[in-house]
Order: sequence, then C-alpha cells, then structure tokens
Amino acid sequence: MSHAANDFQAFREALGPDVRPIGKGRDKAAVTRPQRSPSDAQLARRESAQQARDDERDFLSDQFVDLVGAHDPIEFRRDGIQVGVLERLRHGGYPAEARLHIMRMPVIECRRALFGFLRDAYEHDLRSVLVVHGRSREDDGHPNVVRSYLDHWLRQFEQVQAFSSAPAQQGGIGATFVMLRKSERARSHNRERQQKRRG
Repeated sequence: MSHAANDFQAFREALGPDVRPIGKGRDKAAVTRPQRSPSDAQLARRESAQQARDDERDFLSDQFVDLVGAHDPIEFRRDGIQVGVLERLRHGGYPAEARLHIMRMPVIECRRALFGFLRDAYEHDLRSVLVVHGRSREDDGHPNVVRSYLDHWLRQFEQVQAFSSAPAQQGGIGATFVMLRKSERARSHNRERQQKRRG
C-alpha cells in the first residue's frame, strides 16, 4: 500500500463510521431556496413599520379641539373659492366620487383613515368625496366629537377647497361633503384638452 493510500485510510478511520462522502450530483451548494411565506410576526412588524411611516407623514393633530354644537352644521371655504361652490356642495350638487365611513371608530383611527382617504382621493384626481361620521344628540357624544375633529382636520389639508354638512337626504349632520382641488396632473390634462380644442 502506498504512502498516500495509508494516509487516506488513516483519515477515513479518524472520521469514524458516521461520516459519508457526498453523493454524486450533491456536491454543489443549492443556490435557489424555496420562497417561504412571511410569518405572522413578520407581517405584523411590516404593518407596524408602514403605519409608523404613514404617521410620520400625517400632519393632522388629535389634540383637544373645541366641540361644535351637536345640531350645528359645519362648513368652510378657502379664500378664492366662490360662495356658489359652497352652496352647491351644501345641497349635494357635486356627487360623491368616494365615501369614507368612520362611524364608531376611535378618534386616532378616524384621523389615520381620513388622512389616507384624502391623500388617495387627491392622487386619483377625485374632486368630491363624502365622509360619514354619524351624529349625536349631545355635544360630547362620540359622533359629535369626531365631527368636531373632522372640522378641524379638513382645514389643515391644503388640498381641501371647501366642505359642508350634507343635505338631509344624504346624511345631514351625520355626513360631510368635501371638495378637493384639482391635482397638478389634472390641471395639466385640462390645459392640453383646451389647447387641442383651440387647434
């Protein structure tokens, strides 16, 4: 037996009987591993991180606000917006292109829902939306507290041109119509259309 053969035999004996050579065709590392679905914990962490990012962008305040009267309508229009626009909004003259229902939600969840809803509506070039929040008989009833915050929050959105409590047949004091300004993309599209008409 050669010297190399003796060394190999000694090496095999040193490893013991449990160590076996790699089978043919299995001498390469697997570079593709089956894709595993994320665990519930990973999904929860991902959702929490997304919520934290959304909250950072959310400039709305949920600090104390003065309560509006439970039976008083709310309305607002920015400088430069004609009174006729508010009148038409007040009478439901602009059909709601989307609706947000925040009845019976905690105030902080209402804030998050409203922020995301208005941001998405603006990005999708919606102009008139309806927020359904409910109504209460008492000023400090939860629906009226939410409505008071809504009155405060909508004024903070520069994309909001006007808002008004809905007419009775569309929710009355329990719902609010919101008019959003046109996005830059929508304004640009309108300009292009007008130029084509002029030829």
